[in-house]
Amino acid sequence: MSIIPEGNNQRNIERFSGYGDTYDRYRPAAPPLVTSLLTGYLQRKPELVLDLGCGTGLSTLVWKKHADQVIGIEPNDDMRSVAESKLEQMTDAAHIRFMAGYSNQLAVGSETADIITCSQSFHWMEPASTLLEAARVLKPGGIFAVYDCDWPPTLYWQVEQAYEEVINRADGIIREQLSQEKQAVKRDKEKHLAAIKDSGHFRFAKEIVFHHAEDCDADRYFGIAMSQGGVQTVLRLNPKELDEDIKRFKQVVDDFFQERTLQVLFSYRMRLGVR
Repeated sequence: MSIIPEGNNQRNIERFSGYGDTYDRYRPAAPPLVTSLLTGYLQRKPELVLDLGCGTGLSTLVWKKHADQVIGIEPNDDMRSVAESKLEQMTDAAHIRFMAGYSNQLAVGSETADIITCSQSFHWMEPASTLLEAARVLKPGGIFAVYDCDWPPTLYWQVEQAYEEVINRADGIIREQLSQEKQAVKRDKEKHLAAIKDSGHFRFAKEIVFHHAEDCDADRYFGIAMSQGGVQTVLRLNPKELDEDIKRFKQVVDDFFQERTLQVLFSYRMRLGVR
């Protein structure tokens, strides 16, 4: 998350407090294609990868065998503590570390990073100052990559419709009960590629679309929805407001899965720029 006007910045950070374990349990880790795609664009093993807004490390730890040094940067203490706890349990991971920080104030030298990633996070950052800082830190030919997963995961239309209904209900409650000054600032993901191109910091930019299938049971599909920041915000504000909506959603999910484990499709959109 970037340092933007102080109140907005703090609200964006606080949005992710209190549910790091839930987030880490249900959200998908970055798929292997991320490392192979970006390493292919670089044409060598990266010496340093920075993962901005890394959360619980789901997008950081995938680089364990694919980079000489990896740094996950996350301003939210709750999220970062989950990442650090996982790292403590790993072997052969001395080249990975997590640190507090902001996307537009990176505590690394100029032209030191080969790859900078933002997984599910760039829309919480102030884009202009983040891209300027990325351009400072990247080596010539280095890659800045933003990638996001589409929600809900693809499975069956009625399940996805129920998912969208509970998310939309949560967003509506936030608009009703929180003044705009108290809401987190979330930017339009569809504008990521334009922001990269318009920054003037990158010689080449493009969008890549890909998919990744994973096994999923009813508990996980339900949990993915519960891990969304809007739902968690409402649960902190007034848990009873979403009771009936959550019950209906859970019933739809349970009825469809029938205790089965099924494959769901996670669809990703990556926007990248080559410095």
